[in-house]
Amino acid sequence: MKTGRMTFAIMGIVLAGVLAASAVQIPAAQPAGRPYIPLISKGFQHQFWQAVKQGALQAAKDYNVSVTFEGPESESMVDKQIEMLQAALDKHPSAIGLAALDSKAVIPLLERARAEHIPVIGFDSGVDSDIPVTTAATNNVAAAALAADKLAALIGDQGEIAVIVHDQTSRTGIDRRDGFVNQIKQKHPKITIVDVQYGGGDHLKSTDLAKAIMQSHPNLKGFFGANEGSAIGVLNGVTEMKKQGKIAVVGYDSGQAQLDAVRSGVMAGAITQNPVGIGYKCVEAAVKALKGEKLAKNIDTGFFWYDKTNIDSKQIAPLLYK
Repeated sequence: MKTGRMTFAIMGIVLAGVLAASAVQIPAAQPAGRPYIPLISKGFQHQFWQAVKQGALQAAKDYNVSVTFEGPESESMVDKQIEMLQAALDKHPSAIGLAALDSKAVIPLLERARAEHIPVIGFDSGVDSDIPVTTAATNNVAAAALAADKLAALIGDQGEIAVIVHDQTSRTGIDRRDGFVNQIKQKHPKITIVDVQYGGGDHLKSTDLAKAIMQSHPNLKGFFGANEGSAIGVLNGVTEMKKQGKIAVVGYDSGQAQLDAVRSGVMAGAITQNPVGIGYKCVEAAVKALKGEKLAKNIDTGFFWYDKTNIDSKQIAPLLYK
């Protein structure tokens, strides 16, 4: 009898282990009674994305839906983002939000979403596809064109300048680069862009690129950093090369380093987006899509120029993150 009881006990342990292993593979259940909308971001730890998340959570509360927010550790990890998107789709969400790191690589998964009737809402960075029902984002072409005009005015509308961009695969990287470069070519013919480099949004890599450009072009008069990491890299490079006051710097986004630089005058100014608004509008658009409401193909979440004259104003201060 002891042997029989021991056999049944062992079988019970084995069976429990099998069930536990099976449970691990079952996708997390959606919250009962509320639409589930995962947001797959370009990043997660950066303060910009935390501000986007804040807006998304507020919209989730206002519209009584459940959202999750995740992104890879680095904005160069395209494969990791694709894995996250795949896992999110495996949970059969009501809708999904995506800020794509690569405007083309995610398209096969977006085709799957369409086949499964899961509305896709782009946020911050769109894709080269008509599958997303809308994209909540800054008009990056127009914003970068404004940055070009501001930098041109700072250097007397002539001379050599350079650009450091976060990447050449995401829609934001492409649009900010092209918006800036084309505006200089079309509106400021006496200005020469001597170099455009890509630092992956990493401030250390962008610092090295900025220093190399300054060494190769001793007559450089201006720099545009197309996102926070790029701009901080430019600031670090200018400081290390002791070019403060000699090279005009224009940035994009905010963050403590840029805010301090604008207040001190090392950076002339920057473009700010509305990250909280981007997150909010993404979730709001998902809710509207689920209700069958017609949406514009693009939702412009706005942008503004800030410098030391308006950085603490009621209009600008709420849009800046530290």
